[in-house]
Amino acid sequence: MADRQPHVVIVVVNLPAERDRRVIRECRALESAGYRATVICPRGPARPGVLLGTTGTAIRSFPQPLAGTGVLSFALEFAWALTAVTVRLLALMLRTRVDAVQVCNPPDIFWPLALVVRAVGRPFVFDHHDLSPELYECKTDRPHPVVLRVLRLCERLSWRCASAVVATNESYRRLAISRGGCDPDRVVVVRNGPTLAEVGSGPPGHTDPADSGAGRIPTPRTGPDRVRRTIVYLGVINPQDHVETAVLAAEELARRRGRTDWRLVVAGDGESLPELRRLSVERGIDDVVEFTGWLEADEVDGLLHAATLAVQPDPPTRMAQLSTMAKTVEYVARGLPVVAVDLLETRRTAGEAARYVPNGTPDELAGALDALLDDDPARAEMSRVARDRFTGSLAWDHQERAYLALWRRLLPGTAAAPTTTDRKATRWTSSTS
Repeated sequence: MADRQPHVVIVVVNLPAERDRRVIRECRALESAGYRATVICPRGPARPGVLLGTTGTAIRSFPQPLAGTGVLSFALEFAWALTAVTVRLLALMLRTRVDAVQVCNPPDIFWPLALVVRAVGRPFVFDHHDLSPELYECKTDRPHPVVLRVLRLCERLSWRCASAVVATNESYRRLAISRGGCDPDRVVVVRNGPTLAEVGSGPPGHTDPADSGAGRIPTPRTGPDRVRRTIVYLGVINPQDHVETAVLAAEELARRRGRTDWRLVVAGDGESLPELRRLSVERGIDDVVEFTGWLEADEVDGLLHAATLAVQPDPPTRMAQLSTMAKTVEYVARGLPVVAVDLLETRRTAGEAARYVPNGTPDELAGALDALLDDDPARAEMSRVARDRFTGSLAWDHQERAYLALWRRLLPGTAAAPTTTDRKATRWTSSTS
């Protein structure tokens, strides 16, 4: 039976597949429509053979011994990833039928594979997750012009060599057409976001500890009868995410309204986390700023349902303007009002479910948070808008239709009859990017 199913190989190299919720959802969608999927990815600590949350998606992992900072380190890491992926993909193609390949960026180095795959008559899909040139500019104060040109060339080749491009929002789609020269018919928008079943029940601000996932999420209580309202940041904690601005906003918020009725919970992991922990201690706000580390899916759901407000401190860089933050969709999915910098794609995601500030300074964020903490009617209306936006268009249940339509176009007449997939709140390892 498996040999008769069309077989799609998905490549993701910036993290283990079991931590990439978008890849998990894509594999589940393929399985539900009668396809077979295999994922090639870096080896995670658990080393699963089957992708968690799927019924039978196989993982072909590879070790990632090369990781560091600096241009040379990244070049070596990317060269190793390209080699490891190529070896595993060729081995799969020799052992079993491979009908199509999908590669997720970053990095944008797999266009040579696109030439090989298309040369043997197979579709190659570029799943465009990040703007690599803009990401590089965000990560360094002095971008090297040669590195920037190489990144732009690799990005353009990734667009042009693919049979089709999956863009995560309209801005990425426009760039694929204008900067990459892609035919508009080859570029499909498939947004990120949880499924309806992944989002548990319970309104924002619900603080029953029994519904808050595992014990790593601190219970927001200051006394027998008093509940502290939770402001949450959920996501990756790297330099370009500017999470230190949210921590400094907490310092200003403590000055404005005291420390007794609120807390900031920073959920996630990344290279800047140790520095942020030190910052909160140095500023004397470690009593109101709490760090959870990496959270699993049920913990994320519990935390967001227990929260009162969310914060998105990404500054108005070009990359932030054009990118849809996964955390924003997670906030909106739970009906959680957001305080965010006024960014193009953030507005397209959150709409009136967010209160926007111009630049994302600590004073601006603290002022907006302070006002919303005291405005129950405004928060209730923002929560209603958020849930309507999620259930009406943003949920993965809507996005997977476009994703599967693309595969039916690329592999016409090959998929078996769609199967019934259990949509009941399946939990898997969570990405908090």
